Amino acid sequence: MRLDGARPQRTLGCTVQPTALTTRRLDLASPFQIGEVEIASRVVLAPMAGVSVQAFRRQGRRFGAGLVCSEMVSACGLSHGNARTLGYLRIARDEHPLAVQVFGSDPATVAEAARMCEAAGADIIDINFGCPVRKVTKTGAGASALDNHDVAIAVTRAVAEAVAVPVTVKLRAGVRNGSRDCLVLGPKLADVGAEAITLHPRSAQQMYTGRADHALTAELVDLVDVPVMASGDITDRTRAQEVLDTTGASAVMIARGAQGDPWLLAELVDGIPRVPTDEELVGELVRFVREVAREMTPERAVGWLRKFYGWYLRGGRLGPGMRAALAQAKTVEEVERLLLAACPAAQALADQSGHDIAALGDIEDDELLDLPISIYSAG
Repeated sequence: MRLDGARPQRTLGCTVQPTALTTRRLDLASPFQIGEVEIASRVVLAPMAGVSVQAFRRQGRRFGAGLVCSEMVSACGLSHGNARTLGYLRIARDEHPLAVQVFGSDPATVAEAARMCEAAGADIIDINFGCPVRKVTKTGAGASALDNHDVAIAVTRAVAEAVAVPVTVKLRAGVRNGSRDCLVLGPKLADVGAEAITLHPRSAQQMYTGRADHALTAELVDLVDVPVMASGDITDRTRAQEVLDTTGASAVMIARGAQGDPWLLAELVDGIPRVPTDEELVGELVRFVREVAREMTPERAVGWLRKFYGWYLRGGRLGPGMRAALAQAKTVEEVERLLLAACPAAQALADQSGHDIAALGDIEDDELLDLPISIYSAG
């Protein structure tokens, strides 16, 4: 669906695309809708395996993401008790609107998983047809659905019929380099109940190499009457606005760019470039460490957090050796001591974050979804 409302003109079997977008430029801070769910901004925080825990989603909301997404939840957990997972999904009252992403290839099983997600508080159910990881695709799920449209259609229809909340789908361009299967499958999924589509216009074969081809995003927008969210290579406000302007997409989805840089989300929303001071960086990282420890226990958190230190301290922030020192810390208390010793001025922000976290209430009040979180990338 183009922002200018124009549809492709079909003449003698050929498609003539409109030559230009002629209406207003979309403001990334403006709201949009997926079904009956209003999204406060056109910046969506992507689902990322091993990253999109509750603390990360809350951070995204604080920095301006209008919609946040859970890690990919395995519908196979309903029938395979030994599925490899990172635990179980927590949903808190302050996370809404929240999209919970599911994957699987059996329509009945994915539909049952979707019902469980809806009952736990999901505002949107997102179906992953984009994950390129072999251990997902070999089961017929993820990006392999781009080679088996009947499965993708059956799964989408079953989920749309099973839940009352909006159903969305995430696609890659196709399985192999040069594929344009998303342009065939996307409209079919919209016809059977998908109320929005996210397109990451790389092939599954590419994984995360090369460039995302947003010319495909523009073509998909022309073919469907539901919002399209553009994903891939959106790393600053200029690029985000360019993608919206040239594709007609309704929103942008941010993934790796937000890892260790939540300030990017704020920049995308209001257009003000941000380079955090050491005080701001340490204050935010201390808060994140504390929230992760609250969510998954300090013992589990200390190892899980290690990958984040490289993201936050890229470019040598806080001096040589700090990243290694944090990674070698044995407790989250030691991590906090190291950070505040490197920047004592961040203590006031750390104190405020302590008050804010205490105000979240008892974690036992969260809904715990009895489905395993996939350890694999969400695509």
